[in-house]
Amino acid sequence: METLFIKGGRKLGGELDIVTAKNALLPILAGSIISDKNVILKKVAKFSDVMYMVKILESLGVEAKFEGDTLILSPKHAYAHVVKDEYTKKVRSSVFLLGPLLSRFGNAKIAYPGGCNIGNRPINLHIKGLEALGVKIEEKHGYIICDGKNMSAGEVHLDFPSVGTTENLMMASVRLKGVTTIYNCAREPEIEDLQNFLNSIGCKVSGAGSSTIVITGVESFKDCEYQPIHDRIVAGTYLIACAMCGGNILLKGCEKKYNQALIQKLKQSGAIVEDLGKDIEIKSNGKLKSIPSIETQPYPGFPTDLQNQILAMQTITKGTSVVVENLYESRFKICNELLRMGADITIKDRMAIINGVERLYGANVVASDLRGGAGLVLAGLVADGYTTVEDIYHIDRGYLSIEEDFCKLNAEIQRIRD
Repeated sequence: METLFIKGGRKLGGELDIVTAKNALLPILAGSIISDKNVILKKVAKFSDVMYMVKILESLGVEAKFEGDTLILSPKHAYAHVVKDEYTKKVRSSVFLLGPLLSRFGNAKIAYPGGCNIGNRPINLHIKGLEALGVKIEEKHGYIICDGKNMSAGEVHLDFPSVGTTENLMMASVRLKGVTTIYNCAREPEIEDLQNFLNSIGCKVSGAGSSTIVITGVESFKDCEYQPIHDRIVAGTYLIACAMCGGNILLKGCEKKYNQALIQKLKQSGAIVEDLGKDIEIKSNGKLKSIPSIETQPYPGFPTDLQNQILAMQTITKGTSVVVENLYESRFKICNELLRMGADITIKDRMAIINGVERLYGANVVASDLRGGAGLVLAGLVADGYTTVEDIYHIDRGYLSIEEDFCKLNAEIQRIRD
């Protein structure tokens, strides 16, 4: 049992290196099994989700070895195509293995994935997309069973620009003879990063970052070294924290272009954000104006993974804000905990109406999911008195020692181990 103990009220300052992105690492790790060649990944952030994915790869016969923050993968002797429940219940991103296993072995069997309980996240889009490529799929006994012996290149039209589905179909298609075209693709930076990784192992993928991706099948692969992009959600969380607490911080190794939607909102609230090429600097006096409307959308719109954090920010701004969650219907669980800290929030369906208050007050709160937990940490950093955040294993799924990062930025926060 671990908790975070936070003393609020300190301004933030200093510099912080931003880690590689969890949401880029997970599909890249899954994609490593496509090839029989060695894959070297640099600056791998050891998020708990990432470490679970490495364990899954090892269970499939992939040899994995860390040398510092470099991960060396040898998938040559991978032999298994079954991912058991003991692995998938911990991390939803295990579903990314459907495409790579079908590509490498022609079949796949995966237990239904777990992960954060933030609402209905059906995998029917994955299934429908794979079926469009000729995969025969059964769902029974808690498993998704895929027979890809009749897979063929073709065209797939997605009903919704799902990130995971786009990535899975990219990886499922790279060995198919001919050309596969995916329409209405998600456009997130992590998809473009996956494309770059796949091309580094010898695949032929183009169009990522647009709504249409084209994959030309290949028969051979090559060794590669690759460094994934930085984590835009981690960077965004710390930008919001500085805006809330006041101060001046420099985030190193991250690009403004990945967080344009957030930065626009921060400037609207009164913070000063500067683009320094590979770095971002933010300055704030902590006296923020409410943002009248925030609505989550697929990239390049405002990211759902930063919704809870910016909602926490609205609780201490001047004015009223309306936050609309379009992607996950259960992503307002943080609000009950913020109410315990003195926030003024009304929930109606997928809309939260927040009236800014003069201050929040420290309280004992519980993280119910990854991004909600991060939002509670931000609330604790700005609150009067002391805040204890429980169930922080959720936070560890997407933040690498969040308390150490904030201590580097002048916050007073520590991890308590019972």
